[in-house]
Amino acid sequence: MKSKLGRLLMALFVMLAVVVPLAGTANAATTPNTTLTDQHLNSIKKKGYITVGLSADYPPYEFHQTIKGKDEIVGFDISIAKKIAQDLGVKLKINEMGFDALLGALKTGKIDMIISGMSKTPEREKEVTFSKPYLNVKQVVMAKKEDAAKLKSSADYEDVKVGVQKQSFQEELAQKELFGAKITSLQKMTDLVLNLQNNKIKAIVIEKPVADTYIAQNKDFVLTKTTFAESTKETAVALPKNAPGLTAAVNKSITQINQKHLLKGYQADASKLMFQKNSFFSQYGSYFLKGTWYTIELAVIGVFFGVVLGTLLAFMKRSRNFILKAIAVVYIEFIRGTPLLIQVFIAFFGAQMLGLGLSALLSSMIAVSLNSAAYVAEIVRSGINSVKPGQMEAARSLGLNQAASMRYVVLPQAIKNILPALGNEFITILKDSSVVSVIGVSELMFETGVVQGASFKPFYPLVIASLIYFVLTFGISRVLAIFEKRLAASN
Repeated sequence: MKSKLGRLLMALFVMLAVVVPLAGTANAATTPNTTLTDQHLNSIKKKGYITVGLSADYPPYEFHQTIKGKDEIVGFDISIAKKIAQDLGVKLKINEMGFDALLGALKTGKIDMIISGMSKTPEREKEVTFSKPYLNVKQVVMAKKEDAAKLKSSADYEDVKVGVQKQSFQEELAQKELFGAKITSLQKMTDLVLNLQNNKIKAIVIEKPVADTYIAQNKDFVLTKTTFAESTKETAVALPKNAPGLTAAVNKSITQINQKHLLKGYQADASKLMFQKNSFFSQYGSYFLKGTWYTIELAVIGVFFGVVLGTLLAFMKRSRNFILKAIAVVYIEFIRGTPLLIQVFIAFFGAQMLGLGLSALLSSMIAVSLNSAAYVAEIVRSGINSVKPGQMEAARSLGLNQAASMRYVVLPQAIKNILPALGNEFITILKDSSVVSVIGVSELMFETGVVQGASFKPFYPLVIASLIYFVLTFGISRVLAIFEKRLAASN
């Protein structure tokens, strides 16, 4: 009796175990899940802020402006980002970098979303998820008045130099529809405008809101009559793949923006901020000071750690130990054989992939220091080799060991020989550090680009930046010359 009852209960239990999950699955299939979540959304809620990536040289979408004496990134894209952050109940953090670095930053987790006038294209949809569109933008061609009359249709662009922003939808459009055009792809819109202003290119494929902004500031610019088959493109927020909760939350905010027509107000606010009337230096002087400080800081830290590591590498390369020598040779040849720009990207994105959340500034300092070390190593090694072998032999004959002979006799003489080369290395780093602007470090060239975009004066900020670089490099050269004279007198 008990055994029959036991078998009956066991059969009942098995049926329940099978039927209940199926019923739950059926219910889930018919009832949509309105509380989607994912690790991206959980991380944002846990941090208490959401990081938006953008390239703030694209007014009226996003641009720098001095508000009550303080530098701020403004524009209607920023208003959209603030709305999303507010709806999520978190703060907004802005990470500025070059436009062509944004997708890489999103895929490696450096940022949580991209709001930077980014068009929705099939190629990008393979890499990221796009939200609902918040704007349908018309694509136009901007040119100077004297050239616009010649550029009426896509057939008029044979051998015409046309500028586009790198890795943008406009780049694809120009390649597909402007037959025979010579495409010039640049990272910043301000650089394209400067090229157009100076007749380096004859036209720019550009979004109409941006073109209208530049035309309002420069009466030489007009829209051509050129039209495209794919004349409008959806602009949306780019989000990570496999982030359904975050995507649903962003879509909810954009739906509210579209239904309540909030974008018109955002655009009106951006237009007011764009055309503030203040003197150039009172409005933008702080940008150049900030950029100069970061440039000097990068150079000093880069050369200091470069000298420390480079000296170690120089001794490793002179070592009789095969392994130490091989490590030094491989490192020096690899660093000297690759551009600093690639090393900056590796340090910035590679650190994130390893789980190290390094800032753009710290990543740049590491990249510049490692780069400098390879060159300093060769400078130090050649300086040591320039000291006559008899100096080491004389020191050893006086009873000093190998290390003491190197420290007290050879190195002091080597320093005199390598000082000019080390000074040149410092000047080189001071100038070459401008490449770190691509990941958003506010050094001098980055801030110069900011001023170009905010002031609509592409050329004038470059003149100021060149003068600042000249003062820095000339000053360093004079200081080094004084040291060289004193060292020569000490002989």
